[in-house]
Amino acid sequence: MSPWLVMSGRGGLMKARHKEPEVVLRNGKPSAVILDIDEYREMLERLEDVEDLKALARMRKKPLKFRRLEEFLQEYRPRA
Repeated sequence: MSPWLVMSGRGGLMKARHKEPEVVLRNGKPSAVILDIDEYREMLERLEDVEDLKALARMRKKPLKFRRLEEFLQEYRPRA
């Protein structure tokens, strides 16, 4: 794994040698986090999965509605 190159507050470059998140402090308080890009992408995928599961749970609470095929075909208008 290659080290990250990070600009320091003094304009120089610093090397981060590990994949752990780096907390950026501003006035002594956390203001940002630097993550490995693969870890960030994985986090986004997990968040999307959570949103999908929430949507599925909402759908399952609604009663199912069945229609006859003929009724559906009368309303169905495919886009060209």
